[in-house]
Amino acid sequence: MSLHAIAYCSRAVAGLALHQVDDLAKDAAAHNLIAGVTGVLLTDGNRFLQYLEGPEEGVRLAYARIINSRSHMDMVELGRSSGGPRRFPYWPMRWLPVEPEDLRIAIVSDWRGLAFRREVDIDQVPTGIERAAELVNPFIGQEPHG
Repeated sequence: MSLHAIAYCSRAVAGLALHQVDDLAKDAAAHNLIAGVTGVLLTDGNRFLQYLEGPEEGVRLAYARIINSRSHMDMVELGRSSGGPRRFPYWPMRWLPVEPEDLRIAIVSDWRGLAFRREVDIDQVPTGIERAAELVNPFIGQEPHG
């Protein structure tokens, strides 16, 4: 089974509270668990950056639900790929709070092909997926929100 991945960013609708984001993530986790999809939703309260990975059909179904969601707008796909290892196998879906500037930097990073280098030269600019991983790492092993 080939692993497929999609990353996108969007803007939260006006008035979307963090407890609603928590409810959305719990609902997504329930669906993703059945579909074999894992991922993370990063938010600064106004914008989202989400990364999904799993079997092609599972990712397709999860992404279709996201596209049709009324909780966000101005959705922009940042990248997609097939093959490679699972990068966030920890949760069927989990949302994490991030600082606005950290989220902005991750969004504008290079997401082409969701490149994730095994060895990073300190002179290389981190890719989008590497920046997302940096933001997620402090939360690994912690209990989810809610």
